[in-house]
Amino acid sequence: MNDFSEDDAFEAAVPLSQRARAGGVAARFGGNAAYLDGLNPAQRAAVEALDGPVLMLAGAGTGKTRALTARIAHLLHTGTARPNEILAVTFTNKAAREMKNRVGRLMGETVEGMPWLGTFHAICVKQLRRHAELVGLKSNFTILDTDDQLRLLKQLIVAGGIDEKRWPPRMLAGIIDGWKNKAYGPDKVPLAEAAAFDHKGVELYAAYQARLKDLNACDFGDLLLHMVTIFQTHEDILRQYQRWFRYILVDEYQDTNVAQYLWLRLLASAHKNICCVGDDDQSIYGWRGAEVGNILRFETDFPGATVVKLEQNYRSTPHILAAASGVIASNKGRLGKTLFTDAEDGEKVRLIGHWDGEEEARWIGEEIEALQRGTRGQDPVGLDNQAILVRASHQMRAFEDRFLTIGLPYRVIGGPRFYERLEIRDAMAYFRLAVSQEDDLAFERIVNTPKRGLGDKAVQTIQRAARTNGVSLVEGARIVVQGKLLGGKGLRELGVLVDGLDRWHAQVRQESDTHQELAEMILDESGYTGMWQNDKTPEAPGRLENLKELVKALDNFENLQGFLEHVALIMDNETEQDGEKVSIMTLHAAKGLEFPAVFLPGWEDGLFPSQRSMDESGLKGLEEERRLAYVGITRAEEICTISFAANRRVYGQWQSALPSRFIDELPEDHVEVLTPPGLYGGGYGAAGMSTNASPKLREESMSDLHQKAHDANVYNSPGWRRLQARGQTRGVSQPAEARNMTIDMTAVSAFTTGDRVFHTKFGYGEIKGIEGDKLSITFDKAGDKHVVAKFVVAADAASDVPF
Repeated sequence: MNDFSEDDAFEAAVPLSQRARAGGVAARFGGNAAYLDGLNPAQRAAVEALDGPVLMLAGAGTGKTRALTARIAHLLHTGTARPNEILAVTFTNKAAREMKNRVGRLMGETVEGMPWLGTFHAICVKQLRRHAELVGLKSNFTILDTDDQLRLLKQLIVAGGIDEKRWPPRMLAGIIDGWKNKAYGPDKVPLAEAAAFDHKGVELYAAYQARLKDLNACDFGDLLLHMVTIFQTHEDILRQYQRWFRYILVDEYQDTNVAQYLWLRLLASAHKNICCVGDDDQSIYGWRGAEVGNILRFETDFPGATVVKLEQNYRSTPHILAAASGVIASNKGRLGKTLFTDAEDGEKVRLIGHWDGEEEARWIGEEIEALQRGTRGQDPVGLDNQAILVRASHQMRAFEDRFLTIGLPYRVIGGPRFYERLEIRDAMAYFRLAVSQEDDLAFERIVNTPKRGLGDKAVQTIQRAARTNGVSLVEGARIVVQGKLLGGKGLRELGVLVDGLDRWHAQVRQESDTHQELAEMILDESGYTGMWQNDKTPEAPGRLENLKELVKALDNFENLQGFLEHVALIMDNETEQDGEKVSIMTLHAAKGLEFPAVFLPGWEDGLFPSQRSMDESGLKGLEEERRLAYVGITRAEEICTISFAANRRVYGQWQSALPSRFIDELPEDHVEVLTPPGLYGGGYGAAGMSTNASPKLREESMSDLHQKAHDANVYNSPGWRRLQARGQTRGVSQPAEARNMTIDMTAVSAFTTGDRVFHTKFGYGEIKGIEGDKLSITFDKAGDKHVVAKFVVAADAASDVPF
C-alpha cells in the first residue's frame, strides 16, 4: 500500500535549488535568523553544515539540543527544506515535544506540518500502517503491550508441551526482543545464538511471529524490524522515503540499537544528508541493546563526513569537568574530546571514605542538610537542587531509611521507593505472617506467590472456609487442607505453605534463631528466593539484591516485629507532601538531568564498576561502567561528592570492600580528599583492624589486603600510592560505635566475656556471651538482650558516643 499522493511525488521530484529560489518556507518565516544568535563557533558550524553526513559529537552539557533545534530552524528558514521533508528522530516523546516547541520559539511562531518529528516507534508505526500488507498484516494491526505478549508466549509454550520452568515466558520475551533489536527475524538468527538456546528459542520465535500474523498484531520490536525488512526487500518503497526525507536528524545516536541503525542507514543511503547528534562517552544502555559502535564507526559508514565537536560546557565547573575527563580518558573505545568551560573553578570534587554504608548514609544526610542551610560557607542549596545517584537500586534503602528517620523529604525518580517495590512488599508479607497469622491481607498477597497452583477458585474456597468458621485465612487454609477441599497440586502446595507458616511463627515466638537468619529461612523455604533465582529477566538480579538489602536492614533491630513496626510507621508518616525534596535515583535514570549538588555513593569495586557487568561483558562492560561514572560526575553543576565504604554487611556478616578503580583515575589536582581512600595505610576501614587488635593480627590482615590490591593491578599507580601516604596522617571516617570494634570477614568480636559496655538505647551492661559479632548482654536496667557488636562501645568510651 502506498499513500504518497501525486502532488507529493511531483514536489519530491522538483529540484531543491528551484524551490529554494522560489522562496519556499523562507518566505513564510521572514528573513530574521535570530536563532543563530548566541551560538558558539562549534555550534554554529554544526548548524550551518547542511549538506552531506554530519556527526555532532556533543559532550555533556554542551548545548546539543540548542544546536539540533537551531539546525532544524536553519533548514526551514533558508528554504532548504520544508517541514514534511525533515525526519527528526528522538528516543522519547518528551524529547520530541521539546524539540518541536524549541523550533517554534526559534522561528517566532508555532511550527506546524512536521509529521516526521517523533520517536523511532512513533514514526515506524506510521510507515508500517501504510505498508502493512507487505509483511502479512492489515493496516489496522494491533500493537501488543507487555502483558499481552507474555500471555501469548505462555500459550505457545504450553501448546508445545514445553517445560515452562525451562522456558519462562518473560525470559523468552527478553530473548526475542534482543533478536529484534539486532534486526534478526526467525530465519536470520545466527546459528551460534540459536544453538545457545538449543534451537528451541528460534522455534518458539517463529511460532510467535506466525501467531502474531494470525492475530493481525505486532509488538514494539516488530515496528522497526518490519520496516527494515520492507526497505531491504522493496527498493521502490525505500526510494520513495529517500526522496521524501531529504534531511535526517537523529538525537542520542549513541543509544541506537542495530535495527534502528539499519533503518537510518537505509533511509540516508541515497542523499546522505544525515546529521547524528550524540556522545560516545555517554553510551550507557548496552544492557538493553544499544551499540556504542554505531557512533564510533560513523565516519566509516559515511566517508567524508563532517565531524563537529561541541566541547564548551555550560553546566559544570572546571574541576568537575577535569575529574570526569580524567576518568573517561582510560576508555580505549572512544572518539575523544576535551570539555572546557568559562565558569570559575569552584570547589574541587570531594572524595570521602566511610566505615560502612550506614555511616555513608548518615554523613550524606548531614551534608544535604548543611547545604540546605548554607552552613558550609556557601549560598543555601535547596533540596530540589540536590541529588543522590546510585549504581544499583538496592543502595537506596540505607538513604531512604535514614531520611525517613530524620524527616528529610525525598523523592525516588525512575522507580518506586525501596519498601514499595514488588519483591520487598512480597517479602514483608511473609514476615508479617510469621509474626501474626491473623494478617489476611498478607496471606492474600503471597498465597500463590510463587506459583502454587492456587487460582482464583482455590482462594475463594479458602475464603469461604474462613468466613464460615469465623477464623483467619491461614486457619481457613488449614481447614481446607485437613478437609481436602481442593485437589491435585494446589492442595499439596497449600499444605506445605501452612506447615511453613506454623514453623516460622513458632520460631518467631521462641527466638531460637536471629531474626536475620529467620528472614533468610522464610524467603528460602517459601520458594520466594528461588523464584527470582530461576527468573531469567534482566530485572531478576536487581530484585535479588534488594532482598539481600532487606535482610541487611534487619540488622538494626532487635527482632522481626520491631522491624515491621518501624517500616509501617515510616511509610505511614511519609505522605506526598508539597515542598522541596532531595532526589534519589540510579545513574541510568539520571542521564539528561543536572543538579547543583550531586552525591555519588558506593564507589567500590564490585558495586561500581558492577561485578556482573564485568563478568558478563569483560572489557566492554568495564568501559560502559566507566562511561556511567562519567555521566554521574557530569550531572553536577557546582558540587560533586564521591564516597565509598570500607565495609558492607551482607547477610549479617561484614565484607571488606576495595575502593573503586575509577577513584584512582581521578586527577589529583581536581580532587579534595576529605578522608583518604588509602584505607589500608590508616589502620582502619578495609583492613578491618581497630587500634585494640594485636599487632600480629593487624600485620596479617594488612599483608593480605595489600596483596589483593597488588594482584588486582589497580592501586599501584602514583595516584593510589599518593593517597595511601595521606592515610598515614588522617584516619578514615567511622561511626563512634565502631571505634572499639574488631571486624573482619569472619566477624571476630573485639569484646570478651565480662566486658562492661554501653548501648545508646539500653544503657550500661555486661557481656555474658559472644557468638561472632553477636553479643549476649545483661543490661543494668533493660535486662538480657541479644545485640550486634556494632551498636555498643566499651563503657569507658561512652562519652564519645554522639547523642
